[in-house]
Amino acid sequence: MTLSTRALVVATIIGTVLQLAMIVGGHYSPLVASFFAVGGMGFSLIAGVIYGWNAHPTTPASAAAGGLLAGAICALVGILASYLLGDVPASLLLLGTLSSAVTGAVGGWIGHFFGR
Repeated sequence: MTLSTRALVVATIIGTVLQLAMIVGGHYSPLVASFFAVGGMGFSLIAGVIYGWNAHPTTPASAAAGGLLAGAICALVGILASYLLGDVPASLLLLGTLSSAVTGAVGGWIGHFFGR
């Protein structure tokens, strides 16, 4: 299984920018903060779709693997920033990253079919 480095970098950067925008907004707005879980997983899903769409992987499994990485990395960065701001507990680093990795993998799998 070969991953596209370029597609992974692009997807991860876009996902990270979205995550950080939400985290900054949520730091100042309790309404935005109430959507951290759904928004964070949603942005990881988007990062996965972007990977699957741009990587042109040969199999859905390789698209899912790239989406998993993009979704997990951008979520980890976002959750770490939110933790450092004092908005979420440290325990969310593991749980949030794992759940976002799963949604990123689903996104990569979906993106595989749109990128063909």
